[in-house]
Amino acid sequence: MNEVPDTFEVVVADDHPVVRSGLCRVLEEQADLDVVGEAADAEEVVRKVSAFKPDLLLLDLIMPGGPTVDSIPEIHRKSEDTRIIILTMLSDLDHVREAFRVGANGFLLKETPTDTLLEAVRKVAKGGTYVDPALGARLAREPESVGPPDGLSRREAEILGLVALGLTNQEIADKLFISVRTVEAHRTHIQQKMDFGSRAELVRYALDHGLTDA
Repeated sequence: MNEVPDTFEVVVADDHPVVRSGLCRVLEEQADLDVVGEAADAEEVVRKVSAFKPDLLLLDLIMPGGPTVDSIPEIHRKSEDTRIIILTMLSDLDHVREAFRVGANGFLLKETPTDTLLEAVRKVAKGGTYVDPALGARLAREPESVGPPDGLSRREAEILGLVALGLTNQEIADKLFISVRTVEAHRTHIQQKMDFGSRAELVRYALDHGLTDA
């Protein structure tokens, strides 16, 4: 049996400097956690994991360079023993399922209290898995079914349809009872997945797939 180390090495990946700095500070205050690297985009994540071979990677879901879940297989090729926790503001169950399918070991929301974050970090670093409790309850209640086209989550498909109808980010946020920042994050993820060349292309796609239906 592998011996559990006294200190776990962690790489923190988030494209927002303030968020990244705050996470690093919280982790470094713990005697058993050592932040060995930081990353601000998807490519840098792979480089830092390859260089440091950390025990744990705390990974933002959406960063410059593409959806970070797409990088997880490459991360594991570079450091097969590195455990991964996704940390995001997006609570769609499709994101949770996709993350675990490609090799994540934990999934947390950025609103998670510090104590819960540290509990999850330690549990995953020691070989366990962790899902935000609220998301875990929803996963148990809502079995997976055939979803929207082209790997979009249901929320992304909903937002894409509203964008095609001409709603602003604020109007979408008000309609869906979510924050403008969350709408912006979803739109970034949609663009990274779909790479629409123009608004006309986006509208045509939404119409073709019935995403503008009431």
